[in-house]
Amino acid sequence: MIYIQLFYEFFKTGLFAVGGGLATLPFLRDMAAKTKWFTESALADMIAISESTPGPIGVNMATHAGFQTAGFLGALVATLGLITPAILVILLVARFLDRFKDNRYVNATFYGLRPAVAGLIGAAGITVAKTSLVHWPYSGSIFTFLDFPSIIIFVLVFILLRTFKKHPIWYLFASGIAGIIIGYL
Repeated sequence: MIYIQLFYEFFKTGLFAVGGGLATLPFLRDMAAKTKWFTESALADMIAISESTPGPIGVNMATHAGFQTAGFLGALVATLGLITPAILVILLVARFLDRFKDNRYVNATFYGLRPAVAGLIGAAGITVAKTSLVHWPYSGSIFTFLDFPSIIIFVLVFILLRTFKKHPIWYLFASGIAGIIIGYL
């Protein structure tokens, strides 16, 4: 039963998370609340792991969530659930693309989808920021609410990435080392 539910939940995510891996985050957050398979904190950890491992983030997250929920077979089922809609849609689109590439309704649909995808990614970013930059729920002073080491790492990575435009893996690697150092202080 858990495998059918995993496939179904990730199939829905794969079908409606238009815009790539980060667009899956609102769906995963909803899934966490509904199924209790993982927490918000575990979701933030999944994002970190998925971002720092090779492959598409959405697939990595589905694999990780499936593994956490039901072991190896759960990872396989969740991953297949996530990628199956993309495979089916790509086959359909490839079959009809030439016929509809200049269709104004198709172009208008994509015009509407782009800001929706940006909104989904923005909402996911806020969720990740809330999970990793503050101690939630709020209690006490600003010094106990804000996670200053995490905020410093965030700001440094943001500035360095915008300034030097190196591959993201270098920033992830350096941030992991910074986390180890901070953990020992």
